Parts: sequence; C-alpha cells; structure tokens
Amino acid sequence: MTPSDLLKINVNEHTEKKNGLTYLSWAWAWSEVLKVDPTANFEVLHFAHPKNPSVGLPFQEIGGSCIVWVNVTIFGKTIKVQLPVLDYRNKCIPEPNAFEINTSIMRCLTKGIAMHGLGLYIYAGEDLPMDAEPEAKPEPVKVKPVSAETGKPKAEVNLDTGNEDANAQLFADSMIKYSSLVKDVKDLNSYWKANQGQLDKLKVSHPDLYENVRTTFAELKKQFSQPQE
Repeated sequence: MTPSDLLKINVNEHTEKKNGLTYLSWAWAWSEVLKVDPTANFEVLHFAHPKNPSVGLPFQEIGGSCIVWVNVTIFGKTIKVQLPVLDYRNKCIPEPNAFEINTSIMRCLTKGIAMHGLGLYIYAGEDLPMDAEPEAKPEPVKVKPVSAETGKPKAEVNLDTGNEDANAQLFADSMIKYSSLVKDVKDLNSYWKANQGQLDKLKVSHPDLYENVRTTFAELKKQFSQPQE
C-alpha cells in the first residue's frame, strides 16, 4: 500500500458529530495506519516551562491560550501539525487542564494522520471563516470509495439542501480535485458514473460549473488516450 491509498479509505463509519463538528476516532485512525505501515510513529512536542526551563510542557502558550504540536511519521515522511486547545464550542480554552490538553493532543494526532491522507476529506470546510453564519455554510464535501474493488473516490454533496450555489461549487471543485486520483480512462469513467446523479443535477442547475467539470474530464481522457513515449 502507498500513501495515496490512505486517501481512498472510507472513514465515515468511524466518525461522530458533536455540536456540528465531525470527529474521527483517533484509536481507529491509528490502528488503520499501523496496518499499512507498522513502523509509523508520532511524537508530541514539548516546550520549556516559563518558570522552570528544565521541565517540558506538552503545549505552547500563545496569547492567553494554548496550542499543541504533534509530529506524525508515516511511510518515512514526517508532518508536523498543530491544534489549539478548544472547548465544545470550538473556542480556545484559557488555562486548560490536563484532560483538555490530552484531548487536544489526540485530536491533533488525528489531524496529522489526515494530513497523510486518511480522513483528509472531513477537514474540507476547516478553512471557512469562523464567523460565517451557520445557514450560509455549505455542507462539507465527502469523498469515499465506490467499492473495495475499484477504490474510486465519490464526491458527495447534497445539491438539494443548504446553500445551493455554494454546494454546487463545492461539488464541482471536488470532482475536479479528486480526478487527480484516477490512473486511466477506466478509472475516469468509473468516477464520472459514480457521481452521475449529482452531475445531472449540476448540468441543469449550474451549467457553467458542469461544463468546467466536463472539460476537465475530457482533457484527462485525452491525456490518458495519448500513447506513452
């Protein structure tokens, strides 16, 4: 198995929602990582205590709040990730206790695993403005394999609910983004057919976005069809 295969694993059955946020089980995520790379490891970064430099703290104080850092190494590649210590409202906790810090460290580990590919799609909306109105926020893009045999990604955005224009844009963008995972014309056709229903809706409601997706797939198909030198 290669790093790109982590992108194809469906994690939906191992997530839970709390206060509108989606969390992936860190224990399940790490067990999946060890299945594909038994040598994988992670390291919690420590910082000197402001009053006693000889003591290491598993968090860094920034502007009255705290942030944790974790190095995650999979397939020999190390990625450093950070995560603020947050409460149930997704707000920074001033002077967090040991339990809250530990919870953030494990969530940070999960985020690091996602940066390697596993469950990355659940972070699709993370870069949206924190002050955005809930009703204006589109549903996150979900990408999952069509089947264990094909491993083809499927971009799922419900075009019938929420902000229709934003959802349509997300769906079109995800179709184009994840087309980079396909390896040949057969894969490309399977990816298109897996999303046929949503594409038909997009063609009617947002023909310009549909045309962008169609053009991208047409260009990829042309590239795959060209003889290799």
